Amino acid sequence: MLKSGPAKKVSIYVGEDVQYHGHALYAAILDFLFYRGVSGATVVRGIAGFGADHHMQTTRILRLTENLPIKIEFIESVEKVEELMPKLHEMAGSGLIELQDTNVAKAPEAAAKAPAQESITPLRSESKAKLMRIFIGENDKWNDKPLYRALVESMRVNEIAGVTVYQGILGYGANRRIHQQKTLSLSHDRPIMLSVVESEEKLRAYLPILDDMVKQGLVVLSSVDVIKYAHNYRAAEPRKGGQP
Repeated sequence: MLKSGPAKKVSIYVGEDVQYHGHALYAAILDFLFYRGVSGATVVRGIAGFGADHHMQTTRILRLTENLPIKIEFIESVEKVEELMPKLHEMAGSGLIELQDTNVAKAPEAAAKAPAQESITPLRSESKAKLMRIFIGENDKWNDKPLYRALVESMRVNEIAGVTVYQGILGYGANRRIHQQKTLSLSHDRPIMLSVVESEEKLRAYLPILDDMVKQGLVVLSSVDVIKYAHNYRAAEPRKGGQP
């Protein structure tokens, strides 16, 4: 948290079109500052300018493409800026970084948070569980309804903690027939994966039901470590598993 007193103002100048790992550089720098706990940062876009290459950039109406100057600016403590500078140097590349000594007369104040209902420290718990993944086709049926939907409903009735359904865009199974999403086709048989994390006891008890419902597909069981964070540990206790 930024405090009143001596600080550094950092200004980073880059081109709007400059990329960093496939994303706009200025957005990547802003994300870096956000996730490294910088108190606040501002991005402003210029309407004209030139850089070290002396190539003029403007917002003239007749130009369809511009690489206008972008400035990212933030103020932080001297220690925090020193911590961030090596990565910012690497990210900025051919851009310009300016450092100025400044003094924070009044530090920003965080918005007041709603009072917590209970003063319980967030707890972190670890346990062992099983990850079950079920691979089927989108067109597979059970009692005239989509199999993946029937499986979700069945797991809910059998008190499985949570399940997530993933829809693939391309794949093939044991018959080596390609399943994919085709834009112009009205019928699809895309691959579907259901993912469940639960105790081994519950999943083993559910397997006979699964055997009856899945006529063609693949079921994989893997051992996993479950790490759970909960503000209300008593409320979270009945849920031994959870959505992956």
